[in-house]
Amino acid sequence: MSAPLVVLVGPMGVGKSTVGLLLAERLGVAYRDTDEDIVTEQGRAIAEIFVDEGESAFRAIEKAAVARALGAHEGVLALGGGAILDEDTRALLDGLKVVYLSMDVEEAVKRTGLNQARPLLAVNPRKQWRELMEARRHLYESIATAVVATDGRTPEEVTQVALDALELKEA
Repeated sequence: MSAPLVVLVGPMGVGKSTVGLLLAERLGVAYRDTDEDIVTEQGRAIAEIFVDEGESAFRAIEKAAVARALGAHEGVLALGGGAILDEDTRALLDGLKVVYLSMDVEEAVKRTGLNQARPLLAVNPRKQWRELMEARRHLYESIATAVVATDGRTPEEVTQVALDALELKEA
């Protein structure tokens, strides 16, 4: 069974897509994002799935998409911010090189504006972001091979820190 070379986890807006693409390029492998897989497969935005079917229906779709990607993708894989909430998903990540990209709330505000199509942050985004992170931080940390703070760093700097932390050689 194949497995990703690197899996990126972290909150929405932390830069998983940007860093993932850079990592894949530097490692000479393909990049894949499970959120993009879901949008393609479902033919609609994630926010629409949340609105139309609710969070639990989305999480079931996400769990299946993540399991498929983990079993089939050998490059850099980025997971949606909440994918790690699922215990089975966390078990699948065991033994893989997982990088948790972290940021504080001020960085999140700068990056996401906390007002875009983020279904879990619709009302009082700062407070909700803090609560989401309090609920998720320990899960991210529990599965991470390396934790890389993104605050005040460029995507290139984050990529280099991740490569160094994982002791991966560039292609």
